Amino acid sequence: MPHKRINGLDTLRALAILLVLMSHYCGFVSKHQTFGFAGDIGWAGVDLFFVLSGYLIGNQIMSGIAKGEPLSLKNFFARRLLRTLPNYYVVLAAYFIFPALAGRSTSPLWQFLSFTQNIGLEYGQTFTHSWSLCIEEQFYLILPIVSLILIRLKSPLWLAWCLLIAAIGGGMLFRGMAFMDGHPAFDAQVYYASFGRFDELLPGVAIAMLKNFHTGVYDRLMRHGQALLITGLLAAGGTLYYINSGDYNKLMIVNSLGFSLIAISFAILTLAALSPSSYLHRLRLPGAAQLALWSYAVYLVHKPVFMLIAVELGKRHIDAEAPLTIILVTAAGIFGGWLLYRLVETPFMQIRAKWFPTKVQQAQALKLIEHPA
Repeated sequence: MPHKRINGLDTLRALAILLVLMSHYCGFVSKHQTFGFAGDIGWAGVDLFFVLSGYLIGNQIMSGIAKGEPLSLKNFFARRLLRTLPNYYVVLAAYFIFPALAGRSTSPLWQFLSFTQNIGLEYGQTFTHSWSLCIEEQFYLILPIVSLILIRLKSPLWLAWCLLIAAIGGGMLFRGMAFMDGHPAFDAQVYYASFGRFDELLPGVAIAMLKNFHTGVYDRLMRHGQALLITGLLAAGGTLYYINSGDYNKLMIVNSLGFSLIAISFAILTLAALSPSSYLHRLRLPGAAQLALWSYAVYLVHKPVFMLIAVELGKRHIDAEAPLTIILVTAAGIFGGWLLYRLVETPFMQIRAKWFPTKVQQAQALKLIEHPA
């Protein structure tokens, strides 16, 4: 029996991948702002993924800690690697095997294998959208280790909160110092940098901490789902508008605080998605659950698919902004992700469930043994 899916989280994850698809369609297919403001802010889909990942991974770690269960780094890393590496390595191999995907320059292979290619990455290089995977993989390495250290030292909970807040402040400080050195937030040296973006995962971790260690506060928040939804929408919309403004995005305060404010806004929306009293939680959009399920594979595959199709569209002088073209090209990117999900991700997820099952999966397996159908 699979875990119960939360409609609101599926909707946010589907929204995140759609934003990324629109952004890359504008950048690599139409070469125009085809989707207006939605295309302008499409890059923020990655920021939404960061917050969701922070919550989901943070909750996996902290739910066990809150119950007094030991944190097994072996199980955690094994489950994460079986989830992320197979898809990634297949797409990485395609980039290195097929010259049409290679682009003008590439990072050394060892950087791709170690998830460090975001260091020194420049716009226009090969497989640039893997930079966000680097941030997440680095996060998957650091968070459980820090959590285990705090557990072993029997550290008070307030220390964990202090570290989290200090880390968010560190991200702001890094971007502020980079701005003073002449590198705005969208400069590749800041945009792709680990220190420039890692703090966006932490508001999601904060939600996991509230849920597992401050249940009273969390429960009170869950009773105000509609207010959280409205607040999150207004905060995210306002922040993204100002960041995309030609005047405001030149200010130091916007460059240093902008990404953190986006992440906090998305964290408020994530709280709304978790709240049973919110429309976002109750709304079930057709196809959102499937797109959310395929989102990692779609993220990896869609950009090379878009780039290959764009070449063919140019040769045939086909209008890339025609509605039918947009639908077909986008569908091709999603279909490529679905194939990767079915052929690669699904078998490895089955292996993961067999070799490194969660407590819930172990209980379900025991139940089947005791009460076979």
